[in-house]
Amino acid sequence: MALDYNLIKNWTFPDVVQEYTVKDSILYALGIGLGQDPLDENQLQFVYEKNIKAFPTMAVVLGYPGFWMQDPAAGITWVKLVHGEQRTTIHQPLPASGKITGKIRVSHVIDKGADKGALVITERKLYDEAGTLLATIEQTTFCRADGGFGVSDEPPPALPKVPDTAPDQVCELPILPQAAILYRLNADPNPLHIDPAVASAAGYPQPILHGLCTYGVAAHAIMKTFCDYDPARLVRFDTRFSAPVYPGETLVCEMWKRNEHEIQFQAKVKERNIIVLSNGFAEIK
Repeated sequence: MALDYNLIKNWTFPDVVQEYTVKDSILYALGIGLGQDPLDENQLQFVYEKNIKAFPTMAVVLGYPGFWMQDPAAGITWVKLVHGEQRTTIHQPLPASGKITGKIRVSHVIDKGADKGALVITERKLYDEAGTLLATIEQTTFCRADGGFGVSDEPPPALPKVPDTAPDQVCELPILPQAAILYRLNADPNPLHIDPAVASAAGYPQPILHGLCTYGVAAHAIMKTFCDYDPARLVRFDTRFSAPVYPGETLVCEMWKRNEHEIQFQAKVKERNIIVLSNGFAEIK
């Protein structure tokens, strides 16, 4: 059924006020695989309370409004939703603990046609207690069964395709077998990521990894390769989700350096040789 453009575009979100602790920052970092080498001090800074730092993509789990598209009033066929893209701009390094306010709005509603679905882009801005803007997060949701309403916003510029040349850098990172079990404690307890029966009913041989966990692992590859693990250097991280990842697989991040500050990337699963993140773009200082 086609969604109601005016209803969704003007959906009202209450501000999300969240207080988070050093333990929350550590849990996020553990969920995306940091700390696997307990002697690597570059990784320890994100998982050890001594001189603790927040990993920059932790912004995606802060100030989250919850699964609002499941609200019957929205009229969205939520069982057929797919997370399409994630774009994050980090304006200021995240503190390892603090109190933030998330202000959320629907920025774009795009009709792709009755047989092609719709895109809904939700923008979330995170502010600290002093009112400083810390991050802007844009999440694109592909509503596969809800197109055909006949009106659209102008879509944002498309993420660039990676070059067809060999990558400048390649970084392989193992994904923990228990990664989804850890990551779900941040902001997404969907049983698809832990319950084998739910995963089987959805057509998967086992629970799948959260897309945003894969996103964080890819950001780790950028941080390791180009940023010397300095969280203040990663200021933008955008990508498109192309295929699911299973916990225990190996993520291979292929990276092309466009210039001193811009990197394009894609990520593959080594064991199945399929692209799981495409059209990736990162900006560094």
